[in-house]
Parts: sequence; C-alpha cells; structure tokens
Amino acid sequence: QVQLVESGGGLVQPGGSLRLSCAASWLSFGIYDMGWYRQAPGKQRELVATITSGGSTNYADSVRGRFTISRDNTKNTVDLQMNSLKPEDTAVYYCNAKYGVWTEYWGQGTQVTVSS
Repeated sequence: QVQLVESGGGLVQPGGSLRLSCAASWLSFGIYDMGWYRQAPGKQRELVATITSGGSTNYADSVRGRFTISRDNTKNTVDLQMNSLKPEDTAVYYCNAKYGVWTEYWGQGTQVTVSS
C-alpha cells in the first residue's frame, strides 16, 4: 500500500523555523518527482516546492530563499526546511509524489501555524 506520511508541523513564532518531513512507503521512491503543497483556509492548494527524481528543484516565489526542499532516496524521505517563517505561511502542508501523467499520491497533511 502506497503511503506518504508527513511530520514536523506545529506552532512557531514569526521569524522562526520548522522542518517538515515526508516518508514514503514504497521501494521505487527514487523515480518519483516529489513536492510540497499548502492550503490555507479559504484558499486553493498551491505549490510550495518540488524536487525531481534527478534532484532539480523549483520554488514558489513567495518562499524562494526561505525554504529548501531536499530528498534522501536511501531513506525514502523528502524534507522541507522552512526558515524566516511568516504568518502568511500558515497552512496545511501536503506531501506529493508524481510519476508520469497518471500516477500521483498525496499525504494527509500537516498543520503549520505561524503566530506570535
């Protein structure tokens, strides 16, 4: 059974840092493009960062320079290091895995709240 399990969310003050981690439960993890998305209350889900199977990264303009996505194919994990957090980063963060056009999986989400 394919599973993506996120962890690391929580409450943090503005300017603080959090590290999200996503663990994948299948052995072909290395061929998947991985990503983090987020959805704030009343808003559509949006892309935060992606990392391809080859290690190329892409970031939303709103997080570029503050967030870093990385993957460890030996551990089947993808992480999102979030620094200089802002209240507008508050959202549920979702891990995503894609392979080709038809294969896509989502995690259950983890809440990140940035507030003083």
